[in-house]
Amino acid sequence: MNIGYACITIGLKDTSMKKCLLKNVNDQLLLSTIKHNLNSLEKQIDYNINNNIKLFRIGSDLIPFGSSKINNLDWQLIFKDKFQDIAKKIKDNHIRVSMHPGQYTVLNSLTELTVENAIMDLKYHTAILDSLETDQSCKIILHVGGVYGDKEEAIKRFINNYDLLPQSVKNRLVIENDDKSYNVKDVLRISDAIKIPVVYDNLHNALNPADIKLSDREWIHECGKTWTIKDGKQKIHYSQSIPNKKSGSHSESIAIDEFLSFHNTLKDDIDIMLEVKDKNVSAIKCNNCLTNKTKISMIEKEWSRYKYLVLSKSHTGYTKIRQLLKDFDDDKTLTFYHLIEHNLSLPNDIGNQVNAAQHIWGYFKNIATTKQKDQFAKLLQDYQDNKIDLARVKNNLYKLTEEYQIQYLLDSYYFYL
Repeated sequence: MNIGYACITIGLKDTSMKKCLLKNVNDQLLLSTIKHNLNSLEKQIDYNINNNIKLFRIGSDLIPFGSSKINNLDWQLIFKDKFQDIAKKIKDNHIRVSMHPGQYTVLNSLTELTVENAIMDLKYHTAILDSLETDQSCKIILHVGGVYGDKEEAIKRFINNYDLLPQSVKNRLVIENDDKSYNVKDVLRISDAIKIPVVYDNLHNALNPADIKLSDREWIHECGKTWTIKDGKQKIHYSQSIPNKKSGSHSESIAIDEFLSFHNTLKDDIDIMLEVKDKNVSAIKCNNCLTNKTKISMIEKEWSRYKYLVLSKSHTGYTKIRQLLKDFDDDKTLTFYHLIEHNLSLPNDIGNQVNAAQHIWGYFKNIATTKQKDQFAKLLQDYQDNKIDLARVKNNLYKLTEEYQIQYLLDSYYFYL
């Protein structure tokens, strides 16, 4: 079983995807943007290798205007060597990648132009996965689309338009139940008609259930029947909702006990894509809690990322975790994450936040300029006097971290969560 995350790697510098504005597009800008984005992707793949993450969704905006005639560059040929470099890392480390076109890729639209654009977009996503030399197990996930007042006709239209796709796209396409229009039973009907795998989404099913009598496990089993050997392991999407928030909003982080309870109901060896706001942070947490032998080095690496964030919430909690790590064994991995989750859920306290900021300042106090020292002291005092918010203090510390290239701090979750 592999557990992964989607598109954005929290806390990893220089991995954001750049975009181009239509009014500014030219070949030179496209070339420089694609180069940046491929470098970003390679850094993400390197991070996933170093953190034993075997499942990753690549962002759709890798190639600006990749599905449009606006970009007429032969980007697959121009960047062939870079694609091959990344492909080798993916293959050698057994990473399964996927892509997920956005809401405007609607194959069952009533508008012919929208359908044509959807087909172009699916070809573009396929071209990326082909350029990365991935096999048929690396999928493109698609929602069925709109209902347009007549679901039966909309389903027929999806099935008919599916036939317009080239086989290279069909080999990669999978469909997913959504939170409003097409429940898992609808999607399984379409799958049966066109022989296409189904990705089950637990939160979407909770919001748009097909049959409340059936459990996640039962629906996952039914969806599993749609996956063939060529399609690779069955893949599902897992997320948790935020209490008292907009229906369907993904949680900031995966609550580990809830996830393990879900996981323990599963019998089959499946891949789980987490859809959560803290992305890779939750993926590492879930992976560590499912590893039979979690090495102390892995947990110490995690602690180095969390420690100042925990300290900013509770000095007592910080001390308790440090004590836990002095006598660590495999059975304490879950305890470690329980303590992390508990402390991060605590309300902000000015005293604790100041204490953490001063600890981080300790990295700079002997190298900072007089101006920088005065600026930090003033910001910290203004924060204590409720004249500014905490973000101003953190931003100042992050700028210093970048300027002096303190890698230990650049890797810290303190600046990102």
